[in-house]
Amino acid sequence: MDGNNVNTGGKCPINHGALTENGTSVVEWWPKSLNLDILHQHDTKTNPMGPGYSYREALKSLDVDALKADLRALMSDSQEWWPADWGSYVGMFARVAWHAAGSYRLADGRGGAGTGNQRFAPLNSWPDNANTDKGRRLLWPIKKKYGNKISWADLMILAGTIAYEEAGLKTYGFAFGREDIWHPEKDVYWGSEKEWLAPSDSRYEDVAKPDTMENPLAAVQMGLIYVNPEGVNGKPDPARTAEQIRETFARMAMNDEETVALTAGGHTIGKAHGNGSAEDLGPEPEGAEITDQGLGWMPRKGRGIGRDQVVSGIEGAWTANPTKWDMGYFEMLFGHEWELKKSPAGAWQWQPVSIDEKDMPADVEDPSIRTVPIMTDADMAMKVDPTYRAICEKFMADPDYFSETFAKAWFKLTHRDMGPKARWIGPDVPQEDLIWQDPVPAGNTSYDVASVKARIAAAGLSVADMVATAWDSARTFRGSDMRGGANGARIRLAPQKDWEGNEPARLARVLGVLEPIAAETGASIADVIVLAGNLGIEQAAKAAGHDISVPFAPGRGDATQEQTDVDSFAPLEPLADGFRNWQKAEYVVAPEEMLLDRAQLMGLTAAEMTVLLGGLRGIGANHGGSKHGVFTQREGALTPDFFATLTDMAYRWVPVEGGTYELRNRADDSVAYTATRVDLVFGSNSILRAYAEVYAQDDNEAKFVADFVNAWVKVMNADRFDLA
Repeated sequence: MDGNNVNTGGKCPINHGALTENGTSVVEWWPKSLNLDILHQHDTKTNPMGPGYSYREALKSLDVDALKADLRALMSDSQEWWPADWGSYVGMFARVAWHAAGSYRLADGRGGAGTGNQRFAPLNSWPDNANTDKGRRLLWPIKKKYGNKISWADLMILAGTIAYEEAGLKTYGFAFGREDIWHPEKDVYWGSEKEWLAPSDSRYEDVAKPDTMENPLAAVQMGLIYVNPEGVNGKPDPARTAEQIRETFARMAMNDEETVALTAGGHTIGKAHGNGSAEDLGPEPEGAEITDQGLGWMPRKGRGIGRDQVVSGIEGAWTANPTKWDMGYFEMLFGHEWELKKSPAGAWQWQPVSIDEKDMPADVEDPSIRTVPIMTDADMAMKVDPTYRAICEKFMADPDYFSETFAKAWFKLTHRDMGPKARWIGPDVPQEDLIWQDPVPAGNTSYDVASVKARIAAAGLSVADMVATAWDSARTFRGSDMRGGANGARIRLAPQKDWEGNEPARLARVLGVLEPIAAETGASIADVIVLAGNLGIEQAAKAAGHDISVPFAPGRGDATQEQTDVDSFAPLEPLADGFRNWQKAEYVVAPEEMLLDRAQLMGLTAAEMTVLLGGLRGIGANHGGSKHGVFTQREGALTPDFFATLTDMAYRWVPVEGGTYELRNRADDSVAYTATRVDLVFGSNSILRAYAEVYAQDDNEAKFVADFVNAWVKVMNADRFDLA
């Protein structure tokens, strides 16, 4: 017994902080280290469902009518622990859905409601998302009942849609198909601020010019979904707020009419909460005590529920009937003059100069008590800005048009990040094709693939031409909002045909060869582009001594220019493509970080990114025929020479003017090759070097070819949701 005693002397038996967010990471120790975590965000190890589970299959057994009935019942089933305003949860669930969807941004497609990410940090603890945790907890009995047949992501958006239906709106439709993630998306860039609601100046070159906001951000301050409801940096000025609203909503893919409809419709039901002091609340969910069981902002003093809630700090409803879909928002906004006041919580809000008691909303707990309605600075912007005001007047003259416009805008808001219609499931999917869905006609699958391939082979295109064109067509895919990709062949349409990264002159020449083949064989040009890329890979592999066949699935369609929203496709333009060793300009972000961002959007792992880049270098697929990183004497062949040369200690690296590098022979200092930072990082970063060494081994050339082909096919088929 004595020999087994361990005297800890009161010391913790494990490394304190190592298992919490306080643990020091590699990047904290070495800030210049390249953080590859973004490529491992949703590793299968985080998913508890196992490889045999398919959400799309589970949805087939969902009783949609029963689910809707349960949600409708929930809307008026007020709970004592979190009572409903006016006995109705319509405002609560509309807000949960709104704030789940509202983090979407067009620039990189990240955010949005498509993954259920509102359950995790940082979104679950953003100040603007206060008390959405209560909404999710109210939904838990329904989630528990339907289990694997309904994702949290779908349930939250459906609850918001049903809320509007219960209020009296005829909604436009609903689609299931959002699959949950199981880990926080910690590596999404939400801004550089180190405190919540810090002044927005750091997000702009000039805060007075909203279009100078840093990309890819859309919200004006850290922790907000849209704009500050009290005004720019909390200072009321409706005209300035209108300018920020216009920019923020444009970055969410909304035009002026959709913006007004969403603002008015969003504030037609529910209320703002600020009847108390935020100092009386506990911390947000991620900072709460273990006994709070994942709930945040819990009252530490007072009731903290009902009429005594504090959320935004603004206190009051916008309409006289906050649980009903009507024209009350416009009647209130334009039927009164407004003046600035402070809420009980100390927030700026606008209140009527005078109002009859009969026009006031009732207290949320006692209908015999009337309360003063409010408007935020964002609401006043609808009245002050000339363009917004004209749209409001149009809506007021035609209430049906307002309802229809809001219903479509709500549908767009809550479905924008789901991708094309092929991913949408359920009985309420609208039949109409909407341009923001990036529609693609069905493709032909009955043509003779071998014959098309033979025609391409006889056309005389180089391996680099075929591979680069297919790559450029497919690389636009981003898994954040399921947009882009080779399906549709939009590389031949504006704006993509003119993007610098697509080498317009070379592209036009290659398309001039491939388009007639498509027209004469019945294949889509989208299929022919990909098939040509596959042929190029096969030829490159054969040149390296490997006889392979790259898998190909026909059926891509060809989109038309009329089916392409040019403005919304502009953000998909690559500013850099490390795979082809190209960068449009110098940026604050390092080239290797831009490579990681591109790889993550394409859904690639670190290993797939590594093998694709090395293979494309050997093939000679660099932008403009650049020789940077082409570490081989067999250019045009699918070889692992890039990795073998990179790891060969017979060479040393020397920086040269222009931000590039020379690989010099140690023996005589002669220049063997040139490179960029994107090339060198595969030798300098310990993780990437480990992958590079695998492919540099003498016994792994066949593995390299097989892995490259698998990764290539993954990229070419990333947007083939019909194959899932």
